Amino acid sequence: MDQHSTVLPLLHLCDSLFPIGAFAYSDGLEGAAMVRHVPENVATGEDLRGWLEVCLHETIGRLEGPAVWRAWAAVESSDSDTLIAIDRELIALRPSSSARRSTRAMGQRLLSTWVELHPHQSLGQVAALAEAGTVGPTLPIAFAAACAASGVERRHAVEAYTYTRLSATVSAAMRLMPIGQTEAHRLLARVLDRVPAVVNAIAASNAPLECFTPLMDVAAMSQQYLHSRLFRS
Repeated sequence: MDQHSTVLPLLHLCDSLFPIGAFAYSDGLEGAAMVRHVPENVATGEDLRGWLEVCLHETIGRLEGPAVWRAWAAVESSDSDTLIAIDRELIALRPSSSARRSTRAMGQRLLSTWVELHPHQSLGQVAALAEAGTVGPTLPIAFAAACAASGVERRHAVEAYTYTRLSATVSAAMRLMPIGQTEAHRLLARVLDRVPAVVNAIAASNAPLECFTPLMDVAAMSQQYLHSRLFRS
């Protein structure tokens, strides 16, 4: 694929219109926004800024971002063993059952839809692993596979994944909190300014996948007990 033609598939993949069901999940933000007087409560723009920072530096910077980086290379080299290992590690590091279900659900929908739209040998190999139940696939695995098969550069794949995850969080926040579009996008723009440095660190690191976000995990676990809910997790 011509290098310049990768922009449109990447825009398509990152568009909220793309049918993976991301709109249905808040990654615990609904629980944090609705449960008052607890440490993980998110009620103001400053709280949301902190939530986004943790998403960027912990969830993406140490877990999902490195997973996309390594899975992209594994898809390129047809390294099924590495893909399987990454996928299992991603699931194992998610203490919330709703988070485990959501990453699988979105990953499966992304992969099956992209295979339908853009058939490719490497996608077929990942799809075969999914059909066999060997991988979920989790969302980072499916996203990396779609990018690699579409000729999207490795770094751009991680940057794009980071954008989709952060923008989805801001979209959820605008439905959950008394925050306007301008403030929400100001916060998103500020956290996006830090993305290049985070991706640089991901590219330079061989550290194992890891993540420590106990308050966010508690919020995700408590969300199922809300009286009324907008999001699944």
